[in-house]
Amino acid sequence: MVVNCVAYTVDGRRLPDITIEQISDVLQMNDTFVWVGLHEPDEALLTKLQEEFCLHDLAIEDAHHAHQRPKIEVYGDSLFIAMHTAQFVAGKIEFGETHIFLGPRYLVTVRHGASLSYAPARGRCEKEPDLLSHGPSYGLYAVMDFIVDNFMPIVREFESELAELETDIFDGSYKRETIERLYDLKKQLVTLRLAVSPIQDITNQLVRFHPMLIRDDVRPYFRDVFDHSMRVKEASDTMSEMLTAAMSVNLAMVTVHQGEVVKRLAGWAGLLGIPTLMASWYGMNFKHMPELPGELSYFVFIGVTLAVVGVTYTILRKAKWV
Repeated sequence: MVVNCVAYTVDGRRLPDITIEQISDVLQMNDTFVWVGLHEPDEALLTKLQEEFCLHDLAIEDAHHAHQRPKIEVYGDSLFIAMHTAQFVAGKIEFGETHIFLGPRYLVTVRHGASLSYAPARGRCEKEPDLLSHGPSYGLYAVMDFIVDNFMPIVREFESELAELETDIFDGSYKRETIERLYDLKKQLVTLRLAVSPIQDITNQLVRFHPMLIRDDVRPYFRDVFDHSMRVKEASDTMSEMLTAAMSVNLAMVTVHQGEVVKRLAGWAGLLGIPTLMASWYGMNFKHMPELPGELSYFVFIGVTLAVVGVTYTILRKAKWV
């Protein structure tokens, strides 16, 4: 459950790893801050973490139960941020959550569900100690930037899948799997938009407020996160419109295809109706019917029937009804 627990100096240098119990001792040193990463911790671990950092009860409750909406809340001299994450799992997109505690001298990330490890974000920060010297707020930027950037490959995957579905739509044959994939893609895209849209409000607050926690030198980086989230949102909005259009086109194509089938059925029904009608006339019990006494009447009737059917077929063929 404890992915890492690391202390850093004020100049961004990494110190040896510490345990959860040593956090309070490290925080007594004025020139350090702590970065803790957790993955689906249990209640006992969160309670211990609350004791070490003096975290608010409500924030700990949210972090334990998960299933939170994306938000940012202020608890005294600390912030609690909830964000949704996304990840490809077995060819499908799964969504998870990340809860972040930010204080003057600590940063705690709690991952739930589908979420990539933040080790790459931490490694990038450690390679740039001059930036990490800005404190926990820069670590917060690195984590948020990592979360938002991971949305873009998902959007590209949506675009690739939509291109394949468009090929199926215009294939000329109705496939139930196509409309099911369109609906599933639409549903996942709506969930993605719900995950991305609140990030803009969160980053706006981090850019404008909380001067005790967010240094002025770090605020431009959060504007960069805002820009990235806008790109993802605009791309997802465009994809949503294209999916809606694709579903409408698919329905229209199905309707047109059904109309073509009905039209051809009507054409063949008309052709079959001609001999049926003529035969029914000569099947009636009337004594005086044209050509009945003739020796070649049977063949004349067949020839006339075939001629009428042939002329009708030619007309329907030109009209593309058969």
